[in-house]
Amino acid sequence: MATIATLAAVPAHAELVNASNPATIKAIVESQGWPATLVSKPGDDPYIESNRNGLKFLVLFMNCTEGRNCKTLQYYMGFSDAKQVPLEKFNQWNKEKRFARAYRDDEGDPVLEMDVDVDFNGIPRENIGETFNTWSSLMDTFREFIFED
Repeated sequence: MATIATLAAVPAHAELVNASNPATIKAIVESQGWPATLVSKPGDDPYIESNRNGLKFLVLFMNCTEGRNCKTLQYYMGFSDAKQVPLEKFNQWNKEKRFARAYRDDEGDPVLEMDVDVDFNGIPRENIGETFNTWSSLMDTFREFIFED
């Protein structure tokens, strides 16, 4: 009976999506109206290159086994033209914002990352789309935050 109750809680039409099929994630990025290029090189984990309103970003497939059967996603963007941002500003972002963390990468560039756990059976396709809505808002806010006077 518990199994039936659990199944009844999930709408029959809900398609569960995980990170094991990069083409599905690419299609979801494109459904947001953004271009998406899937990059897959032998021996490396796949990733998607995209941009929204001039903001380039990556969707990295993480926790993969030999470049396949990935378990999580990470949305990633950075600015190579803002190396002067003080560390206190990153601390302020990380203290005040949710869902994505900011830091300086090895080259000193401001970076924003957002992790999305889609392990096991996955999450509904609509929820993946919603993570991209959150991500797009965070990208805009981060750009304003980094370049404000």
